Amino acid sequence: MVVVEDLSKTYRTGRNEVHALRGASFTASPGELVAIKGRSGSGKTTLLNLIGGLDTPDGGTVRVDGREVAALSEDALLALRRDAIGFVFQSHGLIPVLSAAENVEVPLRLARTPPAERDERVRVLLGLVGLADHAAQRPYELSGGQRQRVAIARALANRPRLVLADEPTGQLDSETAAAIMPLLHALVASEGVTVLVATHDPALLSEADRVLNLADGAITETPVPTG
Repeated sequence: MVVVEDLSKTYRTGRNEVHALRGASFTASPGELVAIKGRSGSGKTTLLNLIGGLDTPDGGTVRVDGREVAALSEDALLALRRDAIGFVFQSHGLIPVLSAAENVEVPLRLARTPPAERDERVRVLLGLVGLADHAAQRPYELSGGQRQRVAIARALANRPRLVLADEPTGQLDSETAAAIMPLLHALVASEGVTVLVATHDPALLSEADRVLNLADGAITETPVPTG
C-alpha cells in the first residue's frame, strides 16, 4: 500500500539546514496499523506530509497504491488525496459551524456522492466511532475525544485505502487518548484500510501492528512495546 524508498527532505532557514529525513525507507501493507515514533522535531510530520502529497521530497520516492506521489499532476494528486487518503490531525480541524454529521459529510460532498448514499455513509461512520447519538451536535458541544472521533470518521468518509494520523492524541487527556488507538485498530479491521500513526504515546505504540522509529532522519523497526 505504501512504499517509501530512500526519502530525503532538508529545510533551510537562512544559513541553517535541518535534515528532517535522510534516506528513510519502509513499507506498509494493506490493512496494517503502523506507528511511527520519534522525539518532537524528529521528522514524523514531514514524513506523513510527504506520503500524503502535502509536501515534496528532495530525493527518493513515495508510492501510494502503486502511484508515485511526487510524479502526479496537481489534478491527479488532488484526486489521490480525496479518494485514497484520509487525514487525521492533532487539532482535529473540524468546521465549528457544522454539526458532527455535517463535518463527516464534507468529503462526500466534495466527491459529489449522491445525497442518499451520503446520509447512509455518515450514519454508518458515526456509529463506528460511537457517536450515533451526537450527530446533530457541533464541535463546541463535544469533548476533545469526541471531536477526534468525528475527525476519524471524516477521514474514512470516502473509503480511503490509507489513513495518516499525526499525533491524534496529542491534545487529549491520557484516559481519552487510550481509547483512540483501539478505535483505529477496530476501523482497520472493519474498513480494511492501512493506518500510519505518528506518535510518541506509549499507550498508542503498544496497540500497533508494527512500530517504526524515526531518528536522525532514518527509519528503523523496533519491537512493539508491551505492558
